[in-house]
Amino acid sequence: MGTVRQLRCGDRRFALDRPLIMGVVNVTPDSFSDGGCFATPAAAIAHCMRLIEAGADIIDVGGESTRPGASAVSLPTEQARVLPVVKALVQLGACVSIDTRQAGTMRAALDAGAHLVNDVSALRTPGALEAVAGSDAAVCLMHMQGEPGTMQQAPYYDDVVEEVRSFLHERAQACLAGGIAADRILVDPGFGFGKTLEHNLALLRAMPRIASLGWPILVGLSRKSMVSALTGRDPGQRLAGSLALAQHALGRGASVLRVHDVAETRDLVRVWQAVEKAE
Repeated sequence: MGTVRQLRCGDRRFALDRPLIMGVVNVTPDSFSDGGCFATPAAAIAHCMRLIEAGADIIDVGGESTRPGASAVSLPTEQARVLPVVKALVQLGACVSIDTRQAGTMRAALDAGAHLVNDVSALRTPGALEAVAGSDAAVCLMHMQGEPGTMQQAPYYDDVVEEVRSFLHERAQACLAGGIAADRILVDPGFGFGKTLEHNLALLRAMPRIASLGWPILVGLSRKSMVSALTGRDPGQRLAGSLALAQHALGRGASVLRVHDVAETRDLVRVWQAVEKAE
């Protein structure tokens, strides 16, 4: 048997012989799915604990919406939203991911005990790579064309799969050169971040090409607008479509599923694993 890959997140070790579930908690007033639902630390922490009880391996805490058309928030605002939640979760023993593209928030969250940095800008912000390299936390490097405020206006690629694959390879190599160990790196194709529906579907079909880079893949497909585009369902009715996309991602090499609906995704993973083992 081959060696089971591991993901090292600070003092945590995750064997990647089974898919991991990352639960999403947005401490924001304007995120596309749950904006305003958990906008206070108390509400966010309570929801985090529900997700952990439902089976989340990692909790991803974000204080800035990166939905299409979203505006950036100031560093003090972002930190005021997320740091109380990060500190409380660390004290409760959770594995915590900080979803930010600001180096200052990365450093503050890492100082508070965060185990992973989930960055839609793939550590391209000045000081971001150094912030992660100076810790023992993991990092998720995501591809995004443009910025959240404009990324969906007219996304264009000559070859979306090759361009995303090349970008993720370059950013992973930059992390290695900057002192981040290989077992601390995840990559994310960035579904919905500067991509049309056809771009997203092409990336999903071609995930084995991205997996061939050798890095564990995190996917964020949960409740994305592509589900409504495919099904015609309202935003509040995206669960079934999200689960279908998650299953396809698992079959194409995804290691981590970033989701809003943890309990339902845990059921999906258990059933998928049972079928795969039987085969």
